[in-house]
Amino acid sequence: MKLGPKAAAAALVLSASLALTACGGGGAGAGSNAGGGKTVTALTLGTLRDITSWDPAQAHVGHALQPYQAAYDSLILREPDGKLSPMLATAWKYNTTNTKLTVDLRKDVTFSDGAKFDATAAKANLDHFKKANGPQMAQLGSVSDIAVVDEDTIDINLSAPEPALEYFLSQAAGLMGSPAALGTDAIKTVPVGSGPYVMDKAASVKDSQTVFTAREGYWNKDLQKYKKLTLKILTDPTARTNALVSGQIDATLLDPKNGKQAEGAKMKLETNQVDWSGLLLLDRDGTKNPALANVKVRQAINYAFDRKTILDQVMLGQGTPTSQPFGKESGAWTEELENYYSYDPAKAKQLLKDSGFEGKVTLDVPTLPGAETLISVMQQQLADVGITLKPGAAITNTFTADVAAQKYQALFFNLFQGEPTVAIDQIVSTKALYNPFKNTTPELEAKIQAVRTGGDEAGKLAQEVNKYVVEQAWFAPLFRVNQMYYHNDKVNVTPQVQQAVPSIYNYSPAK
Repeated sequence: MKLGPKAAAAALVLSASLALTACGGGGAGAGSNAGGGKTVTALTLGTLRDITSWDPAQAHVGHALQPYQAAYDSLILREPDGKLSPMLATAWKYNTTNTKLTVDLRKDVTFSDGAKFDATAAKANLDHFKKANGPQMAQLGSVSDIAVVDEDTIDINLSAPEPALEYFLSQAAGLMGSPAALGTDAIKTVPVGSGPYVMDKAASVKDSQTVFTAREGYWNKDLQKYKKLTLKILTDPTARTNALVSGQIDATLLDPKNGKQAEGAKMKLETNQVDWSGLLLLDRDGTKNPALANVKVRQAINYAFDRKTILDQVMLGQGTPTSQPFGKESGAWTEELENYYSYDPAKAKQLLKDSGFEGKVTLDVPTLPGAETLISVMQQQLADVGITLKPGAAITNTFTADVAAQKYQALFFNLFQGEPTVAIDQIVSTKALYNPFKNTTPELEAKIQAVRTGGDEAGKLAQEVNKYVVEQAWFAPLFRVNQMYYHNDKVNVTPQVQQAVPSIYNYSPAK
């Protein structure tokens, strides 16, 4: 069975980073010479954390996806500009009701253990992903079953239309591992995929570095640009900066402060706006904080912030002030919402007076490590209009469970600006993690449903969802943050839309 070629327009996602703590590094750079004088191409990247499991069903998004791309191909390839292109899937097409995606597959691919990639292997991976309880298992939440049509074709059947499915097949849900290895303990420590590289286990050290070598016989040499790939785990931004300027690594993600040192050492900067930063006003029905049920209170919070001054003073101007949580590339972004809440403390005070909560609004928020200065400035600007912001204990590794358990009535956070349904299911819908109080209205539900069934018009239809949550002040966005990715002159790097860290395919040796 063969479909016509298709290059789907795409989506996005990716989250930035929360800085952690210490670490060190050391390793080869790019373009070193072998003893025989033949050029050896090696790439060493500074990454923020190690992988907890190499099982592809445990893959995450954002900068956490990059390591998996070394070992695993995905069904669909996401280009740097977000366009979706063939990879292990050569073509794909929906039925008329958008409830079945028929996918054609390559016939010339094997896994690193020698097993053949075919329709049965693709089904095994998608079935495994659905039941392995990985952090992104919701990506296939609308998939009811996968059927093998023939040796190189599968049908992915849906319980309801999912506009983001093709995008998800370029992410964690699309990673393909050898069926024989799926679900075993061995694949947790050593990946077994069809990707361009294989792990050098002897050279890899947990929480220090993971070393890959180019896989012999890989089907697409255009994606296999290096003979050796090293991922050095450097959780501390100062450690990453020192490793970059000293030549221990070729590229890494930094912040405005450490970026100054990198620029002084002639490192090249690639910027990309991925996340928005601001307050999530979670308890919109006032279950635990009655003041937050009043839209005038939520709007007053928005009018209290001088976004540009905060950005300039705290983030050294690295970003763009905004009042909306949807990003430009999503299609849901509109110019009219960009400065919807201008800095107007007098209006904020009047709204608080009109709401009946004047002098009675207190927001308890957790502390976000690395954002203490920013939270302190927000605290002062809210105090100027009569709102008390009380930072509490720092978020911990139970953060996700704490959010889901309604521990926080509000919180400051950085969130990625994803493709319409991805963003809706992250921050707006009743199944969104960052809508823990399950706030909604019939009006909003109708707007969301229109997006889900909107096909190619999903982005434009999501503008109505965006407008609703901005007007109702569900959030208090401050700005979109510049992700600052630095590299030396030995490597070319192409940024990936809505990713803080480029995909592994976006690096190549400098000529």
